[in-house]
Amino acid sequence: MLERHALTRTACLALAVTCAACTTASSRAPLAAGRGPDSGRAVITVGSFNFPESVLLAYLYADALAAKGYPVRVLPDLGTRELVDPALMAGLVQLVPEYTGSALEFVSLGRVHATASGAATAGALARSMAGRGLVTGRPAAAQDGNAIVVTAGTAARYRLRTISDLARVAGRLTFGGPPECPERLYCLPGLRLIYGLRFREFVPLDAGGPLTRQALAAGDISVALLFTTDPAIQAQHLVVLADDRGLQPAENVVPVLRRATAARFGPGLVAALNTLSAALSSAALAALDAQVELDGRAPPAVAERWLRAQRLARSGLGTS
Repeated sequence: MLERHALTRTACLALAVTCAACTTASSRAPLAAGRGPDSGRAVITVGSFNFPESVLLAYLYADALAAKGYPVRVLPDLGTRELVDPALMAGLVQLVPEYTGSALEFVSLGRVHATASGAATAGALARSMAGRGLVTGRPAAAQDGNAIVVTAGTAARYRLRTISDLARVAGRLTFGGPPECPERLYCLPGLRLIYGLRFREFVPLDAGGPLTRQALAAGDISVALLFTTDPAIQAQHLVVLADDRGLQPAENVVPVLRRATAARFGPGLVAALNTLSAALSSAALAALDAQVELDGRAPPAVAERWLRAQRLARSGLGTS
């Protein structure tokens, strides 16, 4: 049953990719740029998940590659990991920005668990991806993991400092997060297994996005899953509850691409991605997220400006 659903979702994405490929590449996209080694007429399609940081990372990867003469296009906001990762394995997209811990849990079907060690988790991910025709680049120092968050008022009312503290009151509280949260180990299942938490209700919202933040601010939910680099945490004086039992793993940003694509374009392709990873810290990523989510700037423009400042790009993909 799960496999059939995965095939159906992938087929739907195939149609979406086909349609998007006809409309997303503009004259500003580097489709006519100097091509990478042995690239022929191929174009590298960079896909993203359906939340702002992933879209931003997709443009960072694409612009960094375009600066080296590789033909690229971006297909942003394609969907959740359950949709995008099978599409990557099927060749509907060739490159995706991932997060090591969550990607490992997904691709290994839960058989290999990530840890807080960035190196160990990245190594396990590379081995798991290899059996599926995928390769990983260098993980960035930048991490973005799940954060269990409450308002300052809720934290004071219930004397909450750690996730363990929620055990006293979870049955009275409503939890909000992405729709896939009930199936994700590092979300509701992990909170039940590791912390024994059973909330009064779960409200499906979005992946650490505006719906979740708005529901938390309005009091429609009491506890939320956001991302650790979310600029709203500091801007809105939210309280991140300490993960005192170590549920959340290392979540370093890492490029994942098809082995066939890496082979076709040569070692310079992965080298360009690795150079970008070497420059990307958690602080830098959080600052870029703030420009997108708080200042309302377009991800392509934010990506291009930062890459130019790092001397990793000459021109960007515009709004393609």
